[in-house]
Amino acid sequence: MDERTRIELEAAAFRGLVEHLRKRTDVQNIDLMNLAGFCRNCLSKWYAAAAKERGIPLTDEEARIAVYGMPYSEWKEKHQKEATPEQQKMFEDTKPLHAEISGHYVKK
Repeated sequence: MDERTRIELEAAAFRGLVEHLRKRTDVQNIDLMNLAGFCRNCLSKWYAAAAKERGIPLTDEEARIAVYGMPYSEWKEKHQKEATPEQQKMFEDTKPLHAEISGHYVKK
């Protein structure tokens, strides 16, 4: 497979993941972090980091809009629920498994 085709396929997979997460507003970011070690915010940080690597100006809010499909504050107001004590405990317990870009990653 040539490089351009690989990049196009990876971009299509990213768009599919973002579209799926936009539909699944019932899935909270803390659930994603607890189970997979990344969330929508991590995706937006990866997106922003890729832009920065290429010298493309992009604010954190613009990156979040690219992932959430709306301003983050609006998404939180519409969809985010308060984390349960169990979710918070699992979040703390799984920090060593979180994506490094999350800001929660703890090196072992």
